[in-house]
Amino acid sequence: MEGRNKTIVQPVRRNLEFNLPKERIGDWHAGGAHITHFFNALSIFFPDGERFFIDSVRHYRGRIQDPELKESVRGFIGQEAMHGREHEEYNQALVDKGLPADRYGRIVVRLLGFFTRFTPKISQLAGTIALEHLTAILANMVLSEPRILKNAEPRFAALWKWHALEETEHKAVAYDVFQQVTGGGLLAYIQRCTALLTATFIFWLMVIPFHIGLVRKEGQALNLRGWLGVINFLWGSPGVLRRTIPDWLDYFKPGFHPWDHDNAHFLAGVDALVTEVDAYGAVAGAGAAA
Repeated sequence: MEGRNKTIVQPVRRNLEFNLPKERIGDWHAGGAHITHFFNALSIFFPDGERFFIDSVRHYRGRIQDPELKESVRGFIGQEAMHGREHEEYNQALVDKGLPADRYGRIVVRLLGFFTRFTPKISQLAGTIALEHLTAILANMVLSEPRILKNAEPRFAALWKWHALEETEHKAVAYDVFQQVTGGGLLAYIQRCTALLTATFIFWLMVIPFHIGLVRKEGQALNLRGWLGVINFLWGSPGVLRRTIPDWLDYFKPGFHPWDHDNAHFLAGVDALVTEVDAYGAVAGAGAAA
């Protein structure tokens, strides 16, 4: 049986508002439009994806016996709700710019609706823990490699850092729920590994066309330098995706637990980030009053 790791980090719901400068939605990353729209393509998934995660975990809340895990679930739901809200605003900025984020979002809704309707609840939870693993290893890259958001527009950078920190904070919650309700064992292992393979394939099968579509709508589809830049960003240096491969593979270890990748030290930066975001809100409020 796969056991629960002793490292426990309780997620905390933080009601932050980023007051994103919507006019920068297409070029907020210092690496240009192609890298900007890679992040923007990811954002399209979050509002409805977070709701799917919440529902899949909430379904089993009554079966959780561990009081600490019950508290973790409460924090997980609160954090995911805040992520969904802020990324809805983010995605609306894409729509306001004339980019097809709303159309892509409807594709995500239909896909998640299919899984919700035609798969068992435990399969939905297995899909959730697989996608939580993907977001956790990407979040770790954002937190561990300063070059990823270097010289980016500060409020967009703060949003992605906040999301990465909270994904790290709650990265084991859905996994621990899955382990508790299945009891671990061989069948649970096969189920979670199959879910990761399936989720990874479907996720990137959608992200890549969304990314290309956003870049094309910007009129940058033939910008070879931009494409070479984003390929280097993802697979060369800093290698955002290349460097996640070992952590992705670790999921297939029979005794794997998300906190085997113990990066809790990054959470020491949460308070400073909250102070930074509050300052952005104060400036925005002062501007509105003027």
